[in-house]
Amino acid sequence: MGAVDYITKPISPPIVKARVKTHIALHNQNLDLAEQVKERTQQLEQSRLEIIQRLGRAAEYKDNETGMHVVRMSHYSRILAEQLDVSKRWVELIFHASPMHDIGKIGIPDRVLRKPGKLDNEEWDVMQQHVQIGGDIIGDSDSALLKLAQEIALYHHEKWDGSGYPHKVAGEDIPLSARIVAIADVFDALTSERPYKKAWPVEKAIGLIEEEAGKHFDPTLVPIFISKLDEMLEIRDSFKDEF
Repeated sequence: MGAVDYITKPISPPIVKARVKTHIALHNQNLDLAEQVKERTQQLEQSRLEIIQRLGRAAEYKDNETGMHVVRMSHYSRILAEQLDVSKRWVELIFHASPMHDIGKIGIPDRVLRKPGKLDNEEWDVMQQHVQIGGDIIGDSDSALLKLAQEIALYHHEKWDGSGYPHKVAGEDIPLSARIVAIADVFDALTSERPYKKAWPVEKAIGLIEEEAGKHFDPTLVPIFISKLDEMLEIRDSFKDEF
């Protein structure tokens, strides 16, 4: 129980009661302190989550005038992660870290980010810099949440066949978190309406994702994602864009 004390003989009942009362009081005090620390830790964690979510939405507002993309794709990422052999804690982390995937777009000039037409080679080089900018914004941290957020930001544009950017890594060298987010991100981008484009039909979007299995996407994750399509569509309908 944590009590450390001794009582000399002959035993005096009043002294025994006084000592026991003191130890109970100390024990209760420690419990109260532990509870306060727990509550404070939860408050700090909640504050950090809110900051991450708001920063993620800030990047989306700058990019396409809606912040619901990061909400939907974080749910898609969570649903996909839940089907894998990972811990519940890791599923929770990817759910909260994935909204930061495109935070680096904050550092991309509007002339590039909001250009209505196709980017030229120079502009595309500038656009690709958002990956490293995002990693720099999140920075190095001892927090498991921020570590995962940085990992996702740095690798979510890599492709299974090695043709992605910026690191040109391939296959399982791409972190699992980034492989999950890549599918969730593209699916939502295709099936969402934007001021400059219509939403793709779900069947067409799924068809493209299937075609890109083994090229853009992890071929083992694609069928798992498709198997949970009903849940994904429920999320899409629950968090609709408002222009």
